[in-house]
Amino acid sequence: MSFIRQMDWVLFGATLPLLFAGLITMYSFVGENYFFERQVLWIAISLAVFFALSTADYRFLRRGGVLVMFYLAGLLSLVLLAIFGELVRGSQSWFTLGAFSIQPADFMKVLLIIILAKYFSRRHIEIAHVRHILVSGLYTLIPFLLILVQPDFGSAVIIFLIWLGMIMISGVSKRHLFLVMLLAAATFGLLWGFGFTENQRARIVSFLNPLADIRGAGYNAFQSTIAVGSGEVFGRGVGFGTQSRLSFLPEYETDFIFAAFAEEWGFVGVMIVLSLYGVILWRILANAFVGDTNLETLFGIGLSIFFVSHIVIHIGMNVGLLPVTGLTLPLMSYGGSHLLSEFAGLGILMGMRRHARSTHRSLLTREFVGL
Repeated sequence: MSFIRQMDWVLFGATLPLLFAGLITMYSFVGENYFFERQVLWIAISLAVFFALSTADYRFLRRGGVLVMFYLAGLLSLVLLAIFGELVRGSQSWFTLGAFSIQPADFMKVLLIIILAKYFSRRHIEIAHVRHILVSGLYTLIPFLLILVQPDFGSAVIIFLIWLGMIMISGVSKRHLFLVMLLAAATFGLLWGFGFTENQRARIVSFLNPLADIRGAGYNAFQSTIAVGSGEVFGRGVGFGTQSRLSFLPEYETDFIFAAFAEEWGFVGVMIVLSLYGVILWRILANAFVGDTNLETLFGIGLSIFFVSHIVIHIGMNVGLLPVTGLTLPLMSYGGSHLLSEFAGLGILMGMRRHARSTHRSLLTREFVGL
């Protein structure tokens, strides 16, 4: 009974309609249902991971040695990708384990949130010192570069945004933040000249003018915007999305699931989905701000940055406002790695919730009276 009371059922309940929306969008009403059937299995595994992690006591994370081991293991998995990873669509980002494929970059995002939360929680008083920007930046730079060379530009951007968001809320001075922005601009310039592949540069150029090459680099973005616009207010109806069902929109189960959903459910459906994401973010932050220590609070804030970054970038590229980077939409897109990492992050948050500050337990209790 104590486990039931300690769970944030509002947060968990908000995830279920999003999972269902993803499933119904990728369900094929004729022919095989490969993506649908695999996604059902991944959801079952992810929910099991969520509940298992919710029961753990995460006060052991306050010991730095344990986190360093996890961090080094995450870096090692990224290094091993260069040797054993499977090349998929020009990116060596996956380990193939029999019938399953795992993308270590997704788990590295959650690991980085924990590492940065631990680092900043011990140094919140002196965070204004520039050395903490540099040290935390080094923690971020190593996985950033290992992911970028795969190349996985989308995940590398998320890694950077997690660091940027967490250092901003940690109290960095505005002057130092300005220097960070200059450094980021210089880094982008170097990546454009020496790091990005021709395909990645073409995607960014197509963002500026997607209609200039709708048969080439801008094709996916063009078809995605058609799908979103054709949904209008109430959508075409489930199973009647022409762009996705007739294969005009490639990879609609993953990179463009928002566009496929918007075409079939319309503006009303999109507003419901965004409202559910809003509920999830609200509950993540509500749990974060009653954390037992700064570590728990910073982890919750970092987790919200992780979700917001994925949501904004995925929707932005689906409506033609951002370059196509291949990022999934949390809880809706097909794929096991991102689902496991998302529910792992939420499960860790629920475990931390069990040790909320005693002065705030009454507030948490009142929030769930009658639920």
